[in-house]
Amino acid sequence: MFVDVTRIYVKGGDGGRGSNSVRREKFVPQGGPWGGDGGRGGDVVFVVDPGLNTLIDFKYQKHFKAQRGEHGKSKGMHGRKGEDLVVKVPPGTVVKDDDTGEVLFDLVEPGQRAVVARGGRGGRGNMRFATPTNKCPTFYEKGEPGEERWLLLELKVVADVGLVGFPNAGKSTFLSAVSAARPKIANYPFTTLTPVLGVVDLGEGRSFVIADIPGLIEGAHQGVGLGHEFLRHVERTKALIHVLDGAGTEGRDPLDDFEVIQNELRLYNPELAERPTLVAFNKMDLPDAQENLPRVREALEARGYRVFPISGATREGFRPLLSAAYDLIGQWVPPEPEEPEVEKVYRPKEEGWRVYRHGGLWHVEGEEIERLVAMTMWENDEAVARFLRILRLKGVEQALREAGAEDGDTVRICDIEFELMADPV
Repeated sequence: MFVDVTRIYVKGGDGGRGSNSVRREKFVPQGGPWGGDGGRGGDVVFVVDPGLNTLIDFKYQKHFKAQRGEHGKSKGMHGRKGEDLVVKVPPGTVVKDDDTGEVLFDLVEPGQRAVVARGGRGGRGNMRFATPTNKCPTFYEKGEPGEERWLLLELKVVADVGLVGFPNAGKSTFLSAVSAARPKIANYPFTTLTPVLGVVDLGEGRSFVIADIPGLIEGAHQGVGLGHEFLRHVERTKALIHVLDGAGTEGRDPLDDFEVIQNELRLYNPELAERPTLVAFNKMDLPDAQENLPRVREALEARGYRVFPISGATREGFRPLLSAAYDLIGQWVPPEPEEPEVEKVYRPKEEGWRVYRHGGLWHVEGEEIERLVAMTMWENDEAVARFLRILRLKGVEQALREAGAEDGDTVRICDIEFELMADPV
């Protein structure tokens, strides 16, 4: 089964909590804090595997969670880092944020890596909080939660040449004749429902990958006839072979077919209409095709297109067309990569924080503040006092008062509520 779009959930491992330990040894009075830090959670990492060509594996497993970090231990020992979760994806996978639609990664090269969900950092043990005025703190930090999000994966097949054209134009027959690919072939529209890849071997070390893109129809750029599902696979090709039904066996004119498909490519992505294109004038074994060839060739060659008469039934005319396609591929200049790094990490933008009043409560929201809430040991008075001091230092208390908050008002951050006081503990 070929699957080229799927939605999955990823979560980095939570950080391990710090340790709350006190050194107690004979002849060592007031040994002080001895709790180590928790380990960092593992990352969820996508790695491009050239042996894959579909997203079928994600149809049956949609949740991916990396290992959490190990908790800190006594004697100042730190917890072990959680193992990364490595997920293999096929070349051509586009990773998008499901909520915003933002493209996070475009994974094409074999071995390319992308961290799609970072693990949380480990919480600090009580050794980290010792000060001259508090030589033996009794609290630690909890581990930071790992990043989590829903991702939309889209696969755009990676091929050198794409075959485009109306249904029943003969693309599948052409592909089966020039490569070892065996697409389903039948005399009805939309026989091919998924892209099929084949390797064309011209001998002397010359070869390239060709993709049979399922038949397009008018309105494909708007999704008509599964148009979006088909058109996305054209985007990565270096050249196109436009297969025309030269005999007009479906009652259409070959020139009209050419204009419709070119227009659909242009409306979907203007760059596709400028992609180097060869025209395969198919079904030359039929009298109507022989009659239409001079008119169509004259019209298209006047616009700069090279027209190659071929016959899928007799396999005539294939060699010149394939050689010309190979030459076009050799002339292709790859675009400059935006980021040369092999491994990429998605780093969400820091949103800061904001205060507002709703439902009789004051609310504080922001990634940084919410992370601090998640890592605070709320059952410990020292940890709570530290949290409130940090809010004051960051200017949150001042912002609340400037917004109209008064002593005794209730402030809510995540699921924690407390009263605003002039002199915090």
